Amino acid sequence: MFDTLQNILEQAGPSSKAVVWAHNSHIGDARFTEMGLERSELNIGQLCRQAYGHNAVLIGFGTHSGTVAAASEWDAPMEVKAIRPSRPDSYEALCHDVGVDRFLLDFRAGHDDLRRAMAEPRLERYIGVIYRPETERWSHYSHVSLAAQYDAFVWFDETNAVIPLPTKVVTGEDARPIPLGSEPKGSRLGN
Repeated sequence: MFDTLQNILEQAGPSSKAVVWAHNSHIGDARFTEMGLERSELNIGQLCRQAYGHNAVLIGFGTHSGTVAAASEWDAPMEVKAIRPSRPDSYEALCHDVGVDRFLLDFRAGHDDLRRAMAEPRLERYIGVIYRPETERWSHYSHVSLAAQYDAFVWFDETNAVIPLPTKVVTGEDARPIPLGSEPKGSRLGN
C-alpha cells in the first residue's frame, strides 16, 4: 500500500497530495498499538508518519453501536450485522459516555490537555472486512494510545452499514460491475 502511494505521489508531482481511506488498523501509527509494540508489524500509517512527518494526517473513526457490513469469515458473503455496544474499558465507551452523537477529537499540537487525557493505553475496537461479535474482545479489540496513534479521531455514536449499489455485470472485454444508473450515454448499457 505504501509503495503504491509513493508511486502515485511521485507521478503526480512534488506538490501532490493524496487521501488514503483505510481501516483503522492500517491508518493509525502502528508504533502505538499492540500490532507494532508486541508483534513488530508495520502499517501504512506508521510508514507515512516516518516518511512525511506531520504532513501526513492520520485520522481514525469509532462507534459505539449500530450496524456494519462485514463477513463472518474470509471469502464469506457480506452480511449486515448488529454491532455490540462497546466494552466499558474501551476508548469507544469513553466517547459514548460523553453523550454527544458525533464529534471530532483533534490530537494535533495545541490540544495538549486532550492528548494527555487520551494517551493512556486502553482498548480500541477494530471492525473491518470480518466481524465476529461472538469473539469480539479477542477478534476486534487491541490496546492502543489513541492520541499517539492518530492526529484526529472522528466519533459516530451509532453507525449504519454501507449498502452496496445494485450492479449489472457486463460480459466480454468490459467485464466489470457497473452501478446501475451510472452507465455512460451511448454505451452498450446506456442504450
